[in-house]
Amino acid sequence: MLQFFVIAYCLYFFFTIYTSFMQIGFVKDSMKKRAVILSTKKYYEAANYSIDKEKLAIVSTFFDFIIFVFWLGFGLKFLDSQIVTDSQILKAVIFINLFIVVNYIFTLPFSLYQTFKLDKKYGFSNMTPALYLKDTIKSALLTLIFGSLVVAGISYIILNFPFWWIFGFIFIFAVIILINMLYPVIRDKMFDKFEKLKDSVLEEKINNLLKEVGFKSSGVFSVDASKRDSRLNAYFGGLGSTKRVVLFDTLVEKLTHNELLAVLGHELGHFKNGDILKNIGIMGLVMFIFFAIFGNLNEELFLSLGLNSEPSSIIAIFLIFSPALSFFLMPLISLISRHNEYAADSFGSNLSSKEDLVNALLKLANENKSFPHSHKLYIFFYYSHPPLIERFKELGYDVEKEKFI
Repeated sequence: MLQFFVIAYCLYFFFTIYTSFMQIGFVKDSMKKRAVILSTKKYYEAANYSIDKEKLAIVSTFFDFIIFVFWLGFGLKFLDSQIVTDSQILKAVIFINLFIVVNYIFTLPFSLYQTFKLDKKYGFSNMTPALYLKDTIKSALLTLIFGSLVVAGISYIILNFPFWWIFGFIFIFAVIILINMLYPVIRDKMFDKFEKLKDSVLEEKINNLLKEVGFKSSGVFSVDASKRDSRLNAYFGGLGSTKRVVLFDTLVEKLTHNELLAVLGHELGHFKNGDILKNIGIMGLVMFIFFAIFGNLNEELFLSLGLNSEPSSIIAIFLIFSPALSFFLMPLISLISRHNEYAADSFGSNLSSKEDLVNALLKLANENKSFPHSHKLYIFFYYSHPPLIERFKELGYDVEKEKFI
């Protein structure tokens, strides 16, 4: 069985590298074309940013493969031998925390380069070393506390239930729902500063829009995202009573009221079409498949790695191989997501107007330097949203003539 997982990971590695090289070549060829959607200056900046990101991704993927070989060839066995305790639950908590810390240290240089070199070069990152350190410490504390509780819970289930993977799935799925409910509260208390909109006119317009589609929330908030990043965004966070509308301060600054309402109209389209529940259902199905696979590993796999079939080993193997398995499920998930995005665009444009939504998307593309062209294979694997050109086409906007058909 180990051979199957190794082959899957190698295929994942190959396709990741291959799609990155294909994307780089495609973007370079697209740079020879006339700029569309973006201004000429932003068009070339977006192209160069896309190329630089893929180059970094290629190096990072090669390094991830080295880490993969390290863990399977030596790391897991060595780490297992260093933890001596009679409690398998405690062993799992220590093992997985050390596993995460080692991975974090290995990948830290790429995170630093992305934040302080690449994103600053293209005018995105406003992150300071002090803020980065604070975020890292807070994230580490959350991971240590909540991650340890989750690992302990899963370990208990593995040790006490014959079909543990079924109950483990239920437990983790419930944890994810809880995290989604607590996410706005955690962000508010530990990371971001959420404030009620200072623009009372805009707030009233948004509240009227929410009432029109029957969306109940705990409020409309602006978040000081610009202290970290200059890109524009908005989202609906939380579940149940914690649901809230969150606008990046950069978005409020750059978009008109009508354009903001068009963006929110798109997001409300996801709500009205039941996409949130669909996504939870898809996530649940994927998780169930993963638990069914990793909950039925044979003893031979563990022996070939010099390990015992116990909670620490099972969870570590899950963490190592799940990205590869996720990669091959992504095309189907992304296909469904792209379909939902078209439907949300249609809903949002009918709720406001196609002109407002197109103008908002044009501003978002220019401010976020989103290159409009991508290789079909890259879109197939990675795009959860349709390419901007295709979205504009569905909205009846001709990007070449820069007008509605």
